[in-house]
Amino acid sequence: MKENKNLYEQVMSRREEILNKALGVDFDKYEIEGIAFDYEKYMEETAYSLEEVAKIQKENGVGNTPLIELKNITALARKYAPEGKGARIFIKDEACNISGSFKERRASISAYHAKKKGYKGVIAATSGNYGAAVAAQAAKQGLDCIVIQECYDSNQVGQPEIIEKARKCEALGAEVIQTSVGPELFFEALQILDETGFFNASLYSSFGIAGVETLGQEIAVECMDKFNKYPEAVVCTNAGGGNLTGTARGLIKSGASETRVIAASVNLKGLHMASDNDFNRKSFTTGHTGFGIPYATYPDRSDVLRSAARPLRYMDEYYLVEQGEVFYVTEMLAQMEGMERGPAGNTSLSVAFKLAQRMDEDEIIVVQETEYTGAGKHINPQLSFARKNGIDVKFGDPKQSISGKNIILPHTPKDIDITVVEMDVLKKSYLRTVLSTYDKKKEDLSSVEFKYLTEELNVSEGKLNELLSEI
Repeated sequence: MKENKNLYEQVMSRREEILNKALGVDFDKYEIEGIAFDYEKYMEETAYSLEEVAKIQKENGVGNTPLIELKNITALARKYAPEGKGARIFIKDEACNISGSFKERRASISAYHAKKKGYKGVIAATSGNYGAAVAAQAAKQGLDCIVIQECYDSNQVGQPEIIEKARKCEALGAEVIQTSVGPELFFEALQILDETGFFNASLYSSFGIAGVETLGQEIAVECMDKFNKYPEAVVCTNAGGGNLTGTARGLIKSGASETRVIAASVNLKGLHMASDNDFNRKSFTTGHTGFGIPYATYPDRSDVLRSAARPLRYMDEYYLVEQGEVFYVTEMLAQMEGMERGPAGNTSLSVAFKLAQRMDEDEIIVVQETEYTGAGKHINPQLSFARKNGIDVKFGDPKQSISGKNIILPHTPKDIDITVVEMDVLKKSYLRTVLSTYDKKKEDLSSVEFKYLTEELNVSEGKLNELLSEI
């Protein structure tokens, strides 16, 4: 036990050295002063341009996915909308990427860069679709691939969705190392990065975020080409923040700077993602508040020293839905539009369905991703797993849901609703965390740090002063 503790402490004490070597980025170049770092310079100098990213992705079976109008679901939304309301709902079918999710865009650039820089393999620490995406793109580049997966609780029980993703990673040639819930995942990742000298294909690197920018670009360009305007709103399922960050950056670079960028997450309030007891009391692993809220309020908790996923820079609105609503909308998409897809994109579709009812008929709202489904990712094994864990599954009012206790499916589409996350609450939480981390008080902030915080939170100087005063 003492030897294990010593090894843990030794590895963790070398965190910065190991991460820098595994990514090949000198983050010190971009540190400015205290809290502040030069985010745009970091993205410009370490990532690839939008044109380069598009070329790399085209060569590796990624991108140019169809933008599909959900005509039947739009008609259903209009049934419940006031007269003249009911925006057209579109979905970007990212399941058409070769491993079945938008995360292939991130993985394509990381694998390409790893090959270019002479790394022999890539490593990804993830329980999600990203592992399969990295495995697929590593195979394209002829690289070894290790996926480290937070898989099970202390009773060695794993969720069906995570087990399915492990199967897919292995099918695509990756070695999968499964860990229990908690700090073991990050420790294992550091140790294996150190031992192998492989590239850290992090979800939060500049390469990963730049890879998602083409998703925003494609949405903007296709809407302008077809409808002579950009979409009024794009809804992004939000977990670690990279999906929203990359999409928003691509929209802005393509001219769609006025498009509202909306975050959507599944409400798992009360469940702790690092809790052994809570781990299997959530029914799917994607797009929930257990990642969405903490990563928004402090993005640098990730496996790179400065995360390139900084959602509060780009997020205009944030809404939550309940698990039962996502399951219901998953069936709605399959049975009304012939598209059987997994829960990640359907989290955004749940939000879009409600928001469309508040928007004008001639407006456009885009759900910017889908994911593949099947095996453990399908709603039937997920609901069966919930029941086995004592979760009460029933029809009723989804707003009466209690995370980890029940899953309430809506009786009708009319019962699908959304909960607003107040942006000021998120921004104040960010400020509390960052000031505490850097041991700063409001009066300690330099002019450079103050300016940086206005950019981080996308607020005016006056608004930042107001938020600082309130905390």
